[in-house]
Amino acid sequence: MSSSRRTALVAGLWFAGTFVFSIPPFLLYDPVLNDAGYILGAGADARTELGAFLEVLTAIANIATAVVLFPILRRVSEAVALGYVALRIVEGTVIVIGLISLLAVVTLRQDFAGAGGDSGALGMAGQTLVAFHEWTRILGPQFCAGFGNGILLGYLMYKSGLVPRWMAWLGLVGGPLAFAGGVAVLFGALEPGGPGLSLLTILEIFWEASLTIFLIVKGFRPSPILPDDPRFVPQPS
Repeated sequence: MSSSRRTALVAGLWFAGTFVFSIPPFLLYDPVLNDAGYILGAGADARTELGAFLEVLTAIANIATAVVLFPILRRVSEAVALGYVALRIVEGTVIVIGLISLLAVVTLRQDFAGAGGDSGALGMAGQTLVAFHEWTRILGPQFCAGFGNGILLGYLMYKSGLVPRWMAWLGLVGGPLAFAGGVAVLFGALEPGGPGLSLLTILEIFWEASLTIFLIVKGFRPSPILPDDPRFVPQPS
């Protein structure tokens, strides 16, 4: 296996990890996100803690995708490639901040709900932390993935020719749509998690899914920026 093929495979597996790790928390978090009295009830803490662990893995996978691809993509544009890495780090950071808010709900429920705490204050604190988590979903994955994975990575893949041009266009079109969906939610034009936001995000999802499959199954297409391509010109150090 050539070094470029190995890089593509590793990057593809990390992209697959972002899907595998990020989808289950939506189901695992259901009790804490949709039960207004969760913090005062019996709770489903193990589910929430497992969801938080999977989101930690999601954040790691997000950052890893950019770090693995950076040595190759920097040959297209070091500034854009560095921007992609930075946005993936920001996205991972926001994800972790969001899961901490839900773990705080679990801690409050365990430490105070059954010890005669003020139920009104606890309920308000729980709802506040859940609302905080909901906004991290918009400001993290929605904005950062739309701009980073969609626009920046789409541009780098289009210019490099590492993937088919039509595939890169999925990111170049889907990224701005996903970003616009986040803006619409921010200003109250769309509901978080509603059908309108899903419609604006679906092309970005197709882009990331197709890129994942292509990198794992096919690897990079021949390109002058690959070290094992005969057209490769080493950059000065």
